[in-house]
Order: sequence, then C-alpha cells, then structure tokens
Amino acid sequence: MRQSCAELLETYTQQREIHQSEKLVFKGISGLDVYNITAPLWDQGEEFILGRVEPRASEYSQVVAFRKRDGHWYAAEDVPVLNLQDPFWSRIHGELIVGGVEVFPHPTRPGLGWRTKFYRGKTLRELEHFATGPDMMKDIRLAQLPSGAIAVFTRPQGDPEGLGTIGYTQILSLDQLHPATINGADLLEQFMPDEWGGVNEVHVLADGCLGVLGHIARFDEAGDRHYYAMAFTFDPLTRKPEAMRIIATRTDFPAGESKRPDLQNVIFSGGLVRIAGDRAWLYAGLSDAEAGRVLIADPFSARFRNKVR
Repeated sequence: MRQSCAELLETYTQQREIHQSEKLVFKGISGLDVYNITAPLWDQGEEFILGRVEPRASEYSQVVAFRKRDGHWYAAEDVPVLNLQDPFWSRIHGELIVGGVEVFPHPTRPGLGWRTKFYRGKTLRELEHFATGPDMMKDIRLAQLPSGAIAVFTRPQGDPEGLGTIGYTQILSLDQLHPATINGADLLEQFMPDEWGGVNEVHVLADGCLGVLGHIARFDEAGDRHYYAMAFTFDPLTRKPEAMRIIATRTDFPAGESKRPDLQNVIFSGGLVRIAGDRAWLYAGLSDAEAGRVLIADPFSARFRNKVR
C-alpha cells in the first residue's frame, strides 16, 4: 500500500531513533560546497568519500575523492575528478563501479538535461567510462546478487511514471547496461502521484533480499522541496518491495547553510555503514550545500524489519 510523505513522517515521528549526528568537514577545497556524498569506501588500503563539489550559485559540479587522514577528509589530488553530480559506488564482479549525473544544456527547452554515467576499474585511479543511462534519468543503482546476476534499480519520469518512480530489472553482465535495458525495468509504483523518489544505495542482505536506501520527496504549497531519507527491503525473486519507511529528516542533522531557500529541508541519502548493535551511520547531503552523518537504527536489521511487517 502506498503512503504519502505526511503519513510516513507521522510514523517516523513516533518511532524516531537518533543516537548521534554531525557535519563532515572537507579540506583542500576553497570557496566551494561539498555535498551529496557517498558512504566511505576502501581503496588500496585507504578510506575515501566521494563528494559533489561546486560553487554555491552553479549546478556544474565535479566529483572529488576525499581521503581520510587524522580524522579529517582531504581532497585527494592523485585521484582524477569526474565532471558529474551526485556520486555513488558499488562493487560488481570484482570491479569498483563509480557513477554520477552528467548535466548538459537541454536541446529543446530552457535549463539543463541530465543522464547517469558509469565508470569501472580496479581502483579509483583507473576508472574508465563504460555505460551511460537514458537521457533525463538519475538514480540508477547496481548491486551484485548472490547468483552473480546484477540488480538494476532505475528512476524513470514522465507518463506513466509521474515526477519519478523506481523501476527494477536484472542483467547478467555489465555489458548489458544500456538505455534500452534500463528503460525496460518494471515499475514498483511506490509513490503518490504528486510525490517522487529514487534509490541511492543497495545492500545485499544475508537472506538474499536487497536493502534499498533512497529518498522520498514532495513540494509544499510554496513550491519548496522536502526530501527525506527512506529505506525498504526488496525481494529480487518475487520482485516485491516491503513497506517503505522514512529513516531520517533534515532536522536530525545539525543546522546549516542552504544552496537556495527552497532547499532548506532537503537531505540526499548517500550511503549506509551498518555497524554492531543494530545501528548504522547514514551519510547524506544537507540542503544542497553541506554534508553530514547520523547514527540511526539499522533499517535492514531484523529488529527494524519486524516492525515493518
């Protein structure tokens, strides 16, 4: 059963479980914002975060790798930058997969168009472009299933997809990742007609199900945007999702700056690091200007999933 943002927020308010929150500080970038980060990844024995870096007044950004050193995150000058927004990563068939959103002047209307680009390699320093998604589609995410097949979550927009919904398909190899395959995904139909959302990261769980981290969003009466972190569990055999839940809101993080006034109540899920005690660190972009993390109940733990059923 689909639920609106308002209904999901009411449930979240009653069950909210926040243990710690903090902003992240990125060094080596002067006069630029860092936001919409990934969860940390390990590469050749070092820990990195990928972040969207751009001027406050621009949408043209770069994905920069930040190396953790002495508890801080420093821009890694030895890792090539990518001219993309909203980075993500996964590991498929022994390779590191990194992607993000490329923007370009829209050919038929004012403003920007966008498409998702994918890179592969053994390390962050060896990434090569290998696939591009359909024009006007963000939030395409991959995960390797226990069978070796590749789960592909998509986010089409338009008719009948509305402002943005989630699709799902499977491929056997990365060579099959192309626009026709992506456009052929089955729709999950999880959002109300005037709301939208997408997938940000996928975890393969012990029982073979997929733990899906994403976002759900809406406009208010003034046209301001409201983005919330959400999660649900998905069975790749039945291709059925469990109920969606909001797992964090902007007020769960420290207050801060915003790219524009209409983006103040925005968080963009970047990734989860699951830890002991049925807890997880959620890494997220804040108000399209900053980044932070919050320690929450692990949305893919047995305790959390039993509440959903």
